[in-house]
Amino acid sequence: MALAGTRSLGQAALALAIALFLGLFLVVPVATVIYVAFTEKGGGALTLVNFLDFARTELFVRSFWNSVYVSAMTVVWASALALPLAYLTTRFEFRGAMLVQTLGFLPLVMPPFVGAVAMQLLFGRNGSVNLLLDEWFDFKIGFMEGLNGVIFLQAIHYFPFILVNLSAALRNIDRAMEEAAQNLGSHGLRLFRRIALPLALPGYIAGASLVFVKVFDDVATPLLLNVKEMLAPQAYLRITSIGIDDPMGYVISVVLIGVAVATMWASAQVLKGKDYATTQRGGGGLARRKLKPRESVLAYAVVILILALVLAPHVGLLLLSFATVWSFSPLPDGYTLAHYARVLDDSSGYIKNTLLYSGLAAGIDIVIGGAIAYLVLRTKLPGRQWLDWAASTALAVPGIVLGIGYLRAFYGVKMPDGTPLAALWIVIVLAIAIRRLPYALRAAYAALQQISVSLEEAAENLGATKVRTVRRIVIPLMTGGLLAGFVTSFATAAVELSAVLMLVQSNSDAPLAYGLYVLMQTPAGRGAGAALGVIAVVIVAICMGLAQLAADRSQRARGLDI
Repeated sequence: MALAGTRSLGQAALALAIALFLGLFLVVPVATVIYVAFTEKGGGALTLVNFLDFARTELFVRSFWNSVYVSAMTVVWASALALPLAYLTTRFEFRGAMLVQTLGFLPLVMPPFVGAVAMQLLFGRNGSVNLLLDEWFDFKIGFMEGLNGVIFLQAIHYFPFILVNLSAALRNIDRAMEEAAQNLGSHGLRLFRRIALPLALPGYIAGASLVFVKVFDDVATPLLLNVKEMLAPQAYLRITSIGIDDPMGYVISVVLIGVAVATMWASAQVLKGKDYATTQRGGGGLARRKLKPRESVLAYAVVILILALVLAPHVGLLLLSFATVWSFSPLPDGYTLAHYARVLDDSSGYIKNTLLYSGLAAGIDIVIGGAIAYLVLRTKLPGRQWLDWAASTALAVPGIVLGIGYLRAFYGVKMPDGTPLAALWIVIVLAIAIRRLPYALRAAYAALQQISVSLEEAAENLGATKVRTVRRIVIPLMTGGLLAGFVTSFATAAVELSAVLMLVQSNSDAPLAYGLYVLMQTPAGRGAGAALGVIAVVIVAICMGLAQLAADRSQRARGLDI
């Protein structure tokens, strides 16, 4: 009885510590932003006047609708890229299907703002493509002009979210239903539109809603393309140009949060009350259909065109990193290694800071994520589910909002030497950790769900304490999932910019993503910025590969144990 009480006390203490961490570094900053938005300037009574001022300001209203337009059109174009790849690789005998899926995932390895300059050099008014079009056909296309440039770049970068979710959904559909529809005369696009897509709608909606939210909250990509009349850039510009006391920055932040929450709610409502279940998963054993020769040629042409588009930022970035001069010409005038030498000499601090910050943030995420997963799945502690929900809400909080919240909440907190807490580099680590916590949490959750409770019960029946059981049984069996969560958090934290952009107080504390943003601002720094971008892509790609390797090894190990 005493042992059970000690266990409950220990679990309660752990839950309280996690709740305090989430409350201090997630709830307090977000609540501060919301409070300031609803408060008269300089403090005082609650008011809606700030939101009325927002609604009366033409710039803000136009920025809001621009953001909605860009996000919605990005979903449309991202869908146009993802749907053919997902359908062709899951429904037909398609050589290279795995390669197509892998290459289709590559855009997520590179942040969209990193490829912005490279895409301008390739598709801008005087970029490679338009120079060739002008020479051959005497016309140009405004790929990268204004809002269209943001849509074009964001669609190329974020379409893998739709591709991954839709492909998984299509694989889980019982293809016997499609065969029955074919027997009744439904073929081609009609079959896809009436049968396959409706059944795969949960996967598509999940990906599309994520794309919408990601684009709506993006700060750096529009700014690097010199598009300032969007909501997230306006929040950044208000706080950095006018100051942290300007209420409009907080009002815009609340609107950003509201749109993110509304999007997630709307996506859930679309699927509510509908049944998407099929009797068998993974196709019911039916073979994929063979493509006819003419269909095969058309399919490969479509796939090659899409992959050429989505890999263009990587190609452009690589060329720019080696280019001596690249202006008003389809390709660089010459090639050099000087940009890499400059980066390794002058910007090594960015790389060191990134490895430190991302490593610490990922470590924090795995510890807290693993603890939350254990409390939710292995204890009966009252209110434990709230920890999961609270940690997961970080997905709905834009990075720019979190950064503004940290500035407002912690800048007035002074360290013994008088330095504001918000100016310390550790705050950057905490902001990144909060932003990436949901990724580590889901990985830990999935890993623990696959461990039988009977293994822990057997250990305790043999006299092991709860702590010893967790240390010797649970954690070793979760290692693969925890490692995958660590690497995923690390890789995505390494290129986090939205929150970092608000919190970096000195160049010596800046991580790689901030250095990339600064270098890409000027023509003189773009070569070095491209070289640093290639290094960032390599780091993230290696981390993603390690995450997949860890997941595969963990799965094989579980298979051997069984």
